[in-house]
Amino acid sequence: MTLYGQFCPVALGAEIFAERWTPLILRELLLGGRGFSDIHRGVPRISKNLLTQRLQSLCRSGIVERFQQDGERKHFYRLTIAGRALGPVIDALGTWGYNWASKDLEDESLDPDFLMWALRRMVRVDTLPDERIVVTFRFRKHEDRLYWLVLRRPEVDLCLDDPGYEVSLEVEGTVVALARVCLGHMDLLHALKAGEIEVHGAPRYRSALSNWLGVTRFAALGGNAAHAR
Repeated sequence: MTLYGQFCPVALGAEIFAERWTPLILRELLLGGRGFSDIHRGVPRISKNLLTQRLQSLCRSGIVERFQQDGERKHFYRLTIAGRALGPVIDALGTWGYNWASKDLEDESLDPDFLMWALRRMVRVDTLPDERIVVTFRFRKHEDRLYWLVLRRPEVDLCLDDPGYEVSLEVEGTVVALARVCLGHMDLLHALKAGEIEVHGAPRYRSALSNWLGVTRFAALGGNAAHAR
């Protein structure tokens, strides 16, 4: 932890909050992550050893607490009252990032693993049909990776290995194009017309896909500040 040697509340808060990876770990906990693996899937570029260190540091700071559920041996994590009080700070940071830092994305700088984990959370479960829908995702420039999104109301699962179900839709495109769809900067129809995303499968599934995919909550929190640039 970086110590600034100041009694200023900004400095004291930054000593805990502004350490690298910490805001993203807190974001995952605020969004419901509890297990170590779930938190790591939301922050895939941090090493597991460093994530362990960060969680231990947050526990010592009184921001996070580690606990065991009845009948289970593994540990889980949750925010304390002090940790939950950082929710508005995360929202403010995300809103600022949405307004001022999300317009000029580059494919090479985006992580497809996180994109798919975030997309899983954004699925509009209430719009899904009663049947199971399986969607595979491939990304240009990341041909070695394949993802299966299993949609079965009320659950949405992301698989990195073939779950063995019949595939309903196949989606192929660039990471940045799907990220823009998730941000609400571009709708899926526009991405399809531009050739940045391709969708293959039965017409009834293809036409419904845009209704199933949601957008980040920061699209609603962001406001119109970025348009003033």
